Amino acid sequence: MLREWLHRLWGSLRRNARERDMEEELRRHLEFAAEHEGSERAARVAYGGVTQAMESIRDQRGLPWIDNLVFDLRYGLRTLRTNPGFNALAVSILALGIGANTAVFSVVNAVLIRPLSYNDPGRIVSLTNPHTSGEDSSPLDVKFVSVPNFQDWHDQSSSFEAMAFYYSWENPVSTGATAEYARVAKVSPEFFRVFAVAPAIGRFFSTEEMKPNSNGALMIGYSYWQNHFGGDPGVLGKTIRRYSAAQKIVGVLPPGFGFPDETDLWFPDNDDSPSFHNRDAQNHLVVGRLKPGASIERARTEMTAIAQRLQRQYPLTNKNRTVAVTRIQDQMVGDVRSTLYLLLAAVGVVLLISCANTATLLLGRATVRAREIVIRAALGAGPRRIMRQLLTESALLALLGGAAGLLLAYGGSRALIALAPADLPRLAEIGIDGRVLAFTLGLSILTSVLFGIAPAVCASQVELNDALKQTRSVIGGMVRIRGALVVGEIALAVALLSVSGLLIKSFIALNSVAMGFRPEHVLVMRATGPGSIRDTNIFFKDVVAQIRAVPGVLAAGATMTLPGHIGSSGYYFLDHLPAHHDNLAPDAANAVVTPGTFAALGIPLKAGRDFNDGDTVGNPRVAIVNEALVRKSGSGADVIGRTIFCGFDSEAPMTIVGIVGDVRENGPARDPAPECYMPNRQHFYNNTSLSVVVRTAGDPKALEATVRRLAHDRSSDVPVTFTTLESDVYQSFAAPRFRTVLFTLFAGLAVCLAMAGVYGVMAYAVGQRSGEIGIRMALGASAGSVVRLVLRQGLVLASIGLALGLAAAFSGTRLVRAMLFQVKPNDPSVYFLVAALLCVVALLASYVPAKRASRVDPLEALRQE
Repeated sequence: MLREWLHRLWGSLRRNARERDMEEELRRHLEFAAEHEGSERAARVAYGGVTQAMESIRDQRGLPWIDNLVFDLRYGLRTLRTNPGFNALAVSILALGIGANTAVFSVVNAVLIRPLSYNDPGRIVSLTNPHTSGEDSSPLDVKFVSVPNFQDWHDQSSSFEAMAFYYSWENPVSTGATAEYARVAKVSPEFFRVFAVAPAIGRFFSTEEMKPNSNGALMIGYSYWQNHFGGDPGVLGKTIRRYSAAQKIVGVLPPGFGFPDETDLWFPDNDDSPSFHNRDAQNHLVVGRLKPGASIERARTEMTAIAQRLQRQYPLTNKNRTVAVTRIQDQMVGDVRSTLYLLLAAVGVVLLISCANTATLLLGRATVRAREIVIRAALGAGPRRIMRQLLTESALLALLGGAAGLLLAYGGSRALIALAPADLPRLAEIGIDGRVLAFTLGLSILTSVLFGIAPAVCASQVELNDALKQTRSVIGGMVRIRGALVVGEIALAVALLSVSGLLIKSFIALNSVAMGFRPEHVLVMRATGPGSIRDTNIFFKDVVAQIRAVPGVLAAGATMTLPGHIGSSGYYFLDHLPAHHDNLAPDAANAVVTPGTFAALGIPLKAGRDFNDGDTVGNPRVAIVNEALVRKSGSGADVIGRTIFCGFDSEAPMTIVGIVGDVRENGPARDPAPECYMPNRQHFYNNTSLSVVVRTAGDPKALEATVRRLAHDRSSDVPVTFTTLESDVYQSFAAPRFRTVLFTLFAGLAVCLAMAGVYGVMAYAVGQRSGEIGIRMALGASAGSVVRLVLRQGLVLASIGLALGLAAAFSGTRLVRAMLFQVKPNDPSVYFLVAALLCVVALLASYVPAKRASRVDPLEALRQE
C-alpha cells in the first residue's frame, strides 16, 4: 500500500515526464492497433476515446488531488498576474496584519515560550519569603531571604537536588589601569549545580575558596572573557581588581550563561559579618533545582510545612511568613506575561480586520468574475471545484502577504526592542527563529481561510441566469455581505480603540502624579570612591564641593539611591528601641545623602534643617524623615527632636532634625512610603558608591565634561557614568509607555483599515446603484440629498459597528483593569470620544463616494439602465 502510494506520489511530482510517457505509450498502442485494423481511424474507433484513456491512466499512475492542486496553483498565478494593482492592495493589507502579529509573536516567543537555555529548565525554581497576613510589605521583603532562613530551607527540604542563594549588583572592577562597572554576583556553594552548568574552561570554586573571608577566586562570563581577554585560554590565574583587592580567575562559564541579570563576574559569597547570620537581614535571592520526579506541587507543600515550623520556632522574625516556589521562567517574566498576551490579542484584532477588509475586496472582485465562474460551471466545474480554485487563489494571496509581512516583522521586532523597557526579560533573545517562521506560515494559511471562505462560497453559488444578467439580487447579496464585514471591522476597531483610550488616559494620569522631586535640569554622575573608606569619604566631599563652584550649578549633592528607585529598607522605632520586636514592626526605606542633596533633587524641606558639614562621625547622630513617616507616627511637626532607631545602625539612636516632602520611591502608582535619610559622613561605610546629583541653570549635559574632569582630577581610576534625572524618570515609565504606545498604534491601524473598508463598500454600492441614483436625480433629487443619502448609509454601518464594539469593550476592558491608574474600565468620557471619533471618520470615509454619487449624469445612468 505504502509502496503504491509512494509510486503514485512520484508520478505526480514528475508530471511532465509522466505525460510524455503516456503519450508515447498510447502512440505505440495506436500504431499496433492500426497494423491489425488496417487504418489509424479504425484503430482509434476500436481503441476508444484517447482523452478518456489518458485521464484513466493519470488516476492510476498519480495522485489526482496533487494534479488538481498544481493546476489550481498555476491557474491562480495566472489570475494574479492579470490584476496586479488589486492583488498588490490585498497583499499590502494582509502584510500589515500578518507582519504586526509576527513581530509581537517574536517577543512573546522569546520571553514566554522559548525554554531557558539551561539544562532541564523546568526543574529550576525561585524561592521567596512573602507575608501571608495581607500586610503591605515592601518588594524587598517579598523577594529577599535571610541566610539563616535559607539554611533551614536547605537542610530540612527533600524535594531539591540543589539550592543556592545569591545577590547581584553593579560594581567597579579593573583588568588594567582603568576601572569600569561590571555586573557581579556573590553566590553560595550549590549555585552552579542548580543550573547544571559546567565551566567552558577552568573549574568552579573549591571548598577552601568558599570558606568565610577567603577572597581570592572568581569566575568570569564567556562574553566578558571574549571582550576583555580576547578569548585567551591562558586567562586562568590572571587577576581582576575589585575594591582594590586582586582576585584570581579560576574558570570561565559557557556561552549563553549569565544568570542573574547578564552577570559578568561571579564571586563566592563567603561573608561572615553579623548581618549575614541575622534572620532579620533579608538580602539574598534563592534558587533551587528539583530532584528528578519531584513535582513543583510537592515542593510547595513541603516548603509551606517548613515555613510553618519556622514561624513557631522564630516568631519574632518569621511571623506570617511563608515560602513561595515559582518556576524560574515564570518568576523572570512576572507581570510582563499579561501585557504581552494582551498585545498579542490586540494584533489579532488587527489581523481579523485585515482579513475582513481583504474579504470585501474579493467579494467585489467576485461580482466582476461572475461570468467567468459561470462559464467554468457550464464546462463541468461543480461548486466544490470552484470553491477550491478560489480558496487556492486566496492562499496564494495570503502566502504573498505572509512573505511581505515577515519582512515587516523583522523591522517591527527591531522597533519593539528599541521601544521595550530595558528590564524586559530576555530582551536580547528577541528575533525571527524557526518557531516564528512556522507561526507566520500557519497564520498565512489561517488568514487565507478567514478572508477567502465568504467570497468563495458566494461565488460558487451564483446561478447561471443571475450571473449573466447581473441581476440586483446578486449585487444586493454581495453588498449585504460586504456591509456585514465592514460592521464587524468597525466593531473590532471600536473595541481596540476603547482599550487604547483607557490606557492613554491612564498614562496621562500616571505622568501627572507629583513624584515629590523635580527631575528637570539635573545631571547624575554615578561613581564609586577609590581605595579606603577614608579616601572614598574625602573623594565625594571634595568633588561635590568643587562642582558647587562651577558656574551654572545651582546645587549639588550625592545620594545612595536616586528618587524613584527602591533601595534598602528596615524597621524603625521612635523614642525607644524595644528589647524584642516581630517582623510586623513599621518599615521605612533608608537613604544615605550628603548635604545639599535635597536642594539638588528639588525635594522640599518642610520643617527643621538640612544636613551640614558638622554632621560627622564623633558628633551626635542625626536623621531627616519624610512626611509619610510623620503621618504614620501621628506626631506631626513635633517629631523634630525625637529619637529614631532605624537604618544601617538600628541600635544606635539618631535625633530627627528635619522633615522633607514625600518621594514616591516605589513609582507613581503607589503611595509614598516612610523614609529615613542619614548623612553620609556618619554612615560612610555604606557610601562607597553614590550618585552625584547636580542641579543646573541650563542643559545639564553641557556640564558633563566639566564634572567628569573634576572627578578624574581627584582620582583618575574612578569609574563614572552619566545620565540625567529626566532620562532616569523617563525610563521608570517605560513599561506603561510600551503598552500604551503599542495599543495606540494597533488601534490606529485598525481604525484606518476599518475606514478603508467603509470607503470601499460605499464606493462599490454607489457604483452598483448609479442607475437608481440617476433616476432619483432625473426625478428631481438634488445633489445634496444624494450626498445625505450616501452619508446616512455610511453612518448606519458605523452606528451598528459602534454599538457592537462598545458592547464588546464594556465586557472586555476588565482585562486591562490592573493596567489602569486612576481610570475606571467603564470611563464614559473615553467611550464618548471613541464614538465621536468613529462617527467623524465614517463620515469622512463616506464623503468621497457620496460626492461621486452626486455627480452621476442622469441621462447616462438611464441609458445604461
